[in-house]
Amino acid sequence: MDLERENAALSAELDGGAFLESEVFSEERLPERQYCVFRAGRERFCFSVLEVEEVVDWPIVTRIPLTPAFLMGVFNLRGTIVPLIDIAFTEGRRPGLLPKHVVVAILKGDAQREDMRLGIAADEVIGTFSATEEALLDQAPADVPHCRGMLRHDDRLALVVDLRRLVDVFPVPVI
Repeated sequence: MDLERENAALSAELDGGAFLESEVFSEERLPERQYCVFRAGRERFCFSVLEVEEVVDWPIVTRIPLTPAFLMGVFNLRGTIVPLIDIAFTEGRRPGLLPKHVVVAILKGDAQREDMRLGIAADEVIGTFSATEEALLDQAPADVPHCRGMLRHDDRLALVVDLRRLVDVFPVPVI
């Protein structure tokens, strides 16, 4: 008896077009992308989650002598040596106050370059956020050349990091 009632209700919904309306509504939604938002220094930054391989707690870092100030050193991630950069180095960190996390991003290679893992020092990983294109602003501050825009989330802005530009601004493949 219950099965007959469910079938009758389903038939009535199909006739009424309830399913068709929900399909049309879902087609009107703008596509969303997910971003991993983190804080480095006083700024919030974000990457597409497709570029983030993982987030790890602060590892043992091996410093390399005579390297630029932004290169904090390298660390071992399951047998792979990963360079660690601090994109907030211009603000100056207090001595002894190390970041708490590392956002490990992967830059896909092209014909001239192989894939490259890169660790970015993060004081706090805020989380992942879904956003439509409307939440992205094309303007980025002129003094932050490694960013391609800003993401609006939780009534705040996060700088969208472009990994290609980041590697150009902070050249770590020289290691």
